[in-house]
Amino acid sequence: MIIRTRWRSILQTVTLHLGAAALIGYFAFQGYNGQYGLLARRGFEQQRAELIEERDTIRAQREAIEAKVRLLSSERIDADMLDEEARLLLNLVHPKDLVLLRSPDAERAP
Repeated sequence: MIIRTRWRSILQTVTLHLGAAALIGYFAFQGYNGQYGLLARRGFEQQRAELIEERDTIRAQREAIEAKVRLLSSERIDADMLDEEARLLLNLVHPKDLVLLRSPDAERAP
């Protein structure tokens, strides 16, 4: 009987240690490769950097458009801006302007 209890105690100890090692291994694996692990964090940081860059680009475009709208506001109209927009929309040129015509092939050449 003493032998059985000794084997049982050794088996219980080994089982406990193996179970603890398996649990630690599982959490270590998930901490590195899991959905929110270290590898995923690198991807999140890269995605965050791309989104910040896109946000800054869009913000700069919005600020440029807002500045243009401010120049065309009803309280204070900038004559040059109004003239430029009118010529662009109507496809007209002032008689005193110098116009340079380029062939479409010249635009493609480096």
